[in-house]
Amino acid sequence: MKQEIKVPSIGESVNEVTLASWLVEDGDYVELDQPLAEFESDKATFELPAEVAGIVTRVAKEGDDIKIGEVVATIDTSASKTSNDNKQEEKAIEQPKTESKAAVEKNITQENNYATGTASPAAKKILDEKNINTSEVSGTGVSGRITKEDAIKAEKQTAKQETIVAPKQEVQKVVGERNERVEKLTRIRKTISKRLVEVKNQTAMLTTFNEVDMTAINEIRAKYKDAFYEQNNIGLGFMSFFTKAVCQALQKFPAVNAYITDENMIFHDFCDISIAVSTERGLVVPVIRNAETLSFAGIEKEIKRLATLARNNELSIQDMEGGTFTITNGGVFGSLMSTPIINQPQSAILGMHKVQDRPMVINGSIEIRPMMYIALSYDHRIIDGKDSVSFLVAVKDYLENPEKLLIGL
Repeated sequence: MKQEIKVPSIGESVNEVTLASWLVEDGDYVELDQPLAEFESDKATFELPAEVAGIVTRVAKEGDDIKIGEVVATIDTSASKTSNDNKQEEKAIEQPKTESKAAVEKNITQENNYATGTASPAAKKILDEKNINTSEVSGTGVSGRITKEDAIKAEKQTAKQETIVAPKQEVQKVVGERNERVEKLTRIRKTISKRLVEVKNQTAMLTTFNEVDMTAINEIRAKYKDAFYEQNNIGLGFMSFFTKAVCQALQKFPAVNAYITDENMIFHDFCDISIAVSTERGLVVPVIRNAETLSFAGIEKEIKRLATLARNNELSIQDMEGGTFTITNGGVFGSLMSTPIINQPQSAILGMHKVQDRPMVINGSIEIRPMMYIALSYDHRIIDGKDSVSFLVAVKDYLENPEKLLIGL
């Protein structure tokens, strides 16, 4: 009996996936729950396990786009593992015969073509003098042999072409290699491209900038990092400060934590913070749920967990769905300033950047301070300029005075 193996449903918003690679060969015997293939969805990858044991027959090809519920393979449950092993042995025994036959056919072809393209001594002399390759001349002699008349005819034809062709111009030599390669876009990369263009075309996106003095945060981290790690078994990074500051500011400016539909504005009384993580397959944005309720240690642990899943390509659709506001950190790659793009359907995104020592005027005197530019890109259809600037100023204030985060001011 043959059992059809279909692409399972992996989420309400996913209608189609791409077959990234087969993990078994056609005709292999597979056990129950053995991974058959790896698929890519818009947001993540997953493996398709065998629903039964038996001999597998692949229906779809690698690189195919397949709709949810379509058949990708069949498994013959009536076949045994022993019979499959016997077939493999028979195939291995027959293989040398096939190769031998191919070799014989190749030799016959070479023998039949041996006479073709050979020239008589007189013809060869003419062709050599004019630097004409025998492969460019059609012979009219026996078995395609090139005669003297064939050579004279080819000589006249070559002379005629030389009079028509313009003198060759000296071509400048290119130094170095100029190789190119073609790679098919992954489904994740295609989805990213599509959504970025949609954001640009469907939102009234603006960006406002500010800068943060990181002195206070640096002092706290230097003073308490060892004790924090000892107590929580995780490091105290910048992201927990920024996440807490954003959550506090979102509660003061709820429009930044909302999104817009055709006729309504949807506000949230919780903060699901999306954290942008760069992976080999592209940018993914897992979500910290109810970040406003988490401690510094809770935020750091959740960020580490999600980042590990992302880099191991183990994030699920549920890990990335939702999110009311996004934080992205281009500073880890050395970016000094940028304009991040909104992660729809959200209405705003905060961009962090590189911390750099700069001279600042502090109480009338110049001091060197560790400074970071921050950027807020927002949808002007729902967020007014006053709210966007005030929100960013509030984030700056919390970061420069982190004690306010502890007492909820």
